[in-house]
Amino acid sequence: MEKRINFLGLVIVLSFSIILLRLFYLIIIKGEYYEEKLDVMTYNIVEGNSTPRGRIYDRNMNLLVDNKSVPVIYYNNLLNSNSREQIEYAYNIIKYIDVKYDKLTTDEIKDFLINRDENKLNYKINEVEWELYDSRKLTGNDIYKLKCDRITDKEIESLSSEDRMVAYIYYLMNKGYYYEDKVIKSSDITDKEIAYISENYENLGGFNIKYNWERVYLYGETFRSLLGNISGISVEDKAYYLGNGYSLNDIVGSSYLEKEYESILKGTKAKYEIVNKRLNLLEEGKRGNDIILTIDINLQQEVEKILTEELINAKSYGATEYYDHAFVVIQEPNTGEILAISGKQIVKSGKEYKTYDYTHNIATDTMTVGSVVKGASMSVGYDQGAIKIGEYMYDECIKIYSKPQKCSWSKLGRINDLDALAYSSNIYQFKTAFKVANFDYKYNKKFDVNEDVFKIYRNMFNQYGLGVKTEIDLPLETAGTIGKDTSSDLLLNYTIGQYDTYTILQLSQYITTIASNGNRLKPHLLKAYYSDGERVDVEPVILNELSLDKKYLQRIQQGFRGVMSYGLGKNYMGNIKEPAGKTGTSQSFMDTNKDGVIDTATLTNTFVGYAPFNNPKMTIAVVSPNIVYLDGYKSSRSYANKRIARRISEKFFKMYQ
Repeated sequence: MEKRINFLGLVIVLSFSIILLRLFYLIIIKGEYYEEKLDVMTYNIVEGNSTPRGRIYDRNMNLLVDNKSVPVIYYNNLLNSNSREQIEYAYNIIKYIDVKYDKLTTDEIKDFLINRDENKLNYKINEVEWELYDSRKLTGNDIYKLKCDRITDKEIESLSSEDRMVAYIYYLMNKGYYYEDKVIKSSDITDKEIAYISENYENLGGFNIKYNWERVYLYGETFRSLLGNISGISVEDKAYYLGNGYSLNDIVGSSYLEKEYESILKGTKAKYEIVNKRLNLLEEGKRGNDIILTIDINLQQEVEKILTEELINAKSYGATEYYDHAFVVIQEPNTGEILAISGKQIVKSGKEYKTYDYTHNIATDTMTVGSVVKGASMSVGYDQGAIKIGEYMYDECIKIYSKPQKCSWSKLGRINDLDALAYSSNIYQFKTAFKVANFDYKYNKKFDVNEDVFKIYRNMFNQYGLGVKTEIDLPLETAGTIGKDTSSDLLLNYTIGQYDTYTILQLSQYITTIASNGNRLKPHLLKAYYSDGERVDVEPVILNELSLDKKYLQRIQQGFRGVMSYGLGKNYMGNIKEPAGKTGTSQSFMDTNKDGVIDTATLTNTFVGYAPFNNPKMTIAVVSPNIVYLDGYKSSRSYANKRIARRISEKFFKMYQ
């Protein structure tokens, strides 16, 4: 027995020795290490609410978008109140504020009833279930769910409007993290509500007033759609924003420029340390950086006004039933800066017409654009050695086997390359395409075209920006519609802008490439931004240079000058100095009664131009889709596209002379 006692004593001594050694190791040797780990695990840093976004200015520093301070009634559980106390505070606050509760759900009502009437609702749980709960076979969540399931519709319907308002406020009081300010009311807050809460907040259990911000648009609806909107984070964007350090309650740019330049415009949120469920400020929040746009808001106003007036005026002409919108883009040809950009839609309202902003479709709406692309088509002929500078051809109707006869708009006779552009000869382009395809044309001869010929044409068109994205700084853009069929007849249509479809932004980039002597510039709406108080200017971006020999580009420029001086574009830019440009008319087809059958042929008018010829200050692109339906073309014709181009061009040079 004595040996056993001695052995047991030895075991106890050894055990305590091991424990003491382990404690010595943890406390003395590794003590500092574990203290640091404890600090890391218990030290929480949180961010405050979203701060005001950066302002948005036009190129002349006219303020377009600002922030306005707005009152918000919020709740913060500084007193660590329990559910019953919170409900009491909510019943008290509704005596002084009015909150809409139309979004209150049945689940939220049940949660409110359970927390308000916890003891009264205990009868909904039977003895067996309480025994299971006491023996830990049912959890508190299980009991909660059973109560929810057993709350009747009659009990819910018996709630008064005051009860429902309190239920909704209670839900808002507990939405999100415990340390966050919970927004109770953010709109239609009265002076009386502000005054009461401001004077009595110490007795309201955590309800108070703070001031949030919202966007203000100083030029109303002018350029409004492309400025974009702000909103909470959408479900679709949730993963992206959370992955970039945002919180779900943050306000972000949700469309167009607000979204495109979110990283610049967003503010820096205040940072707090959580200590005993209290927030200690570590770092102040900071407003977002300002951005400066390339837009001239005064020019933009004039463009939108002219578009509105001319769309309404066009309705006084016949055959314009399907003419319901138009687009305009003005660019600076040496930088790619967009000076004005607008789309307007016209809708009949009773006996009158009203116009609405349509600019948001400017990067996605595509159309067949007609003869404006003939500068690019002529480039292919020069580049492939199919035509020479000054080469003459005879403009006459042509026909290839099994296809309808094709002609120019008039019999132009013997013309050279300059006149082919000035008078918009289709035949000159067709005969050039025959040569590019190594086809010896004879009347009604079969014409089989190799797919490689389409590639040759599209490669050159792409260099001008036709058939590829312009890379404008907007979230959405299309490259147009690229035809899949490569039949010979469609190649001829392609050369005169009657096959692939393009956006007006692509047309603007095309004419800007011509005006800038072959540099395809990235169009952009951001001119500069601020970073740490320093202005950072956006440099022009050349996406590519035309592979075309400069002498051929100069010949095309001369042809475009001829269009405006003696050709079909005369007076399209009004009384300004040395304009150059190209007109276009294309045929489209519509399903006017929405029965799935194409039933109406329409014409679309397009125009691209620049001025002055030797030192361009601006480029302009104007498109009027479906300006007239074909059957009414001979009896009535609207010149709206021409008037739009002329009035805007004259207005530009009046403002910039």
